Amino acid sequence: MIRLYDTARQEVVPLTLRDPGKVSMYACGPTVYGPPHLGHGRMVLVFDVVRRFLAWSGLDVTFVSNITDIDDKIIERAINEGRDSAEIAVKCEAIWWQAMDRLDVLRPDATPHATAYVDQMIDLLERLISSDAAYVTSDGVYLSVEGVEGYGLLAHQSLDQLLEGGGDREIVGTEKRHQADFALWKFAKEGEPSWNSPWGDGRPGWHTECVVMSLDLLGEGFDLHGGGLDLTFPHHENERAQAIADGKVFSTHWMHNGFVEMDGEKMSKSLGNVQNLLDLTEKYDPRAYRLLILRSHYRSPMEVTDVTLRDAEAALDRLDGFARRTRDLNVEPAPSVVAEFTELMSNDFDTAGAVDLMFRQVREGNTALDGNDTTTAALAVSAVREITGALGLRLVDEERAAPAEMLALAEERSAARAGKDFARADEIRDELAAAGWTVEDGPDGPLLRPLG
Repeated sequence: MIRLYDTARQEVVPLTLRDPGKVSMYACGPTVYGPPHLGHGRMVLVFDVVRRFLAWSGLDVTFVSNITDIDDKIIERAINEGRDSAEIAVKCEAIWWQAMDRLDVLRPDATPHATAYVDQMIDLLERLISSDAAYVTSDGVYLSVEGVEGYGLLAHQSLDQLLEGGGDREIVGTEKRHQADFALWKFAKEGEPSWNSPWGDGRPGWHTECVVMSLDLLGEGFDLHGGGLDLTFPHHENERAQAIADGKVFSTHWMHNGFVEMDGEKMSKSLGNVQNLLDLTEKYDPRAYRLLILRSHYRSPMEVTDVTLRDAEAALDRLDGFARRTRDLNVEPAPSVVAEFTELMSNDFDTAGAVDLMFRQVREGNTALDGNDTTTAALAVSAVREITGALGLRLVDEERAAPAEMLALAEERSAARAGKDFARADEIRDELAAAGWTVEDGPDGPLLRPLG
């Protein structure tokens, strides 16, 4: 039985499925206005591992993750750069998928785009307005949260607690009826992209997108809704509120991963410590970030530094070395180890315990090989292959030497950096990445590693 921590219930509970043997899961995808950062990477990898394990366990998984391709941030960047917002969204989405591919993330079964669902969002708003669950003002359409039963569930606070000190007093400077009411539709300003609606040209609010897309593709009462902890409130709460106001049964379970920390502080734009995910995959073995995430429980904060990433790379070297050493060994099933792995992962996805189990098998396998005990070694190899496969951790069991032309480019990059020609150095780095290599600046000169 698979158990997970349900954010709404605040406890570890059995995973309840709407349809026996099938899992329907949704995770909020990117708003494509810039390159993905490490927080995006953690969220995506966490749910990639969850999806892989559920499928490995024999369940039929349908996974949906959206693309927000119209949003205030996209519009703001388009205005600042004098570009079309659609152009920015398309380019940034391509960068997103480039990063996901480098991280060996499985593509979702469906990737709905917000712009393709505007008509359905308008239909939802019409129903909410007709039932007095939403209302029109001079700047848009708002949901009235006072009529939503249990609003604040994911924040674990009542509406009064959320708005302590605000109450029902007049909202100065707005036409909102209540402080917590949120925009479902924003009337367009001059020069902004817009769609026609019965209330006026405009665009949907961010919170409206996911509720429409998830229910359309997965149906009412789908099993699992996930995302980063920062989305719990208000985003996920406001998704849920719209479904309830529309008389729909929303997600059965809610699952959220913890923050990424750098130098002991939560990663955020306000702190200026947001790191580009593509840069990480070029500087380090991309698999290192998956291993680093696996070493932490998904709900815990995770420290990302050069030290932790280098340590993950060193661990990967040990895994790859074991894979090369045992490449031609005939393996035997290791049911007891697989059962232990299953128990760990079924207990709220204890990847840290699973990783410890995996490296224990590596040590036991190497010890057995040193003593010419191929029977024990074969069991260890089987266990390692099973675990890495279930977790999406790809091993390299063949030596891959860098071609001479790649080594020459790496040396040219070092010379460019020494001459402070950083533009050329970046160009060479991109050329190497396009050819499947990442370059690291070591004490003995440049070091080339295959990507993935």
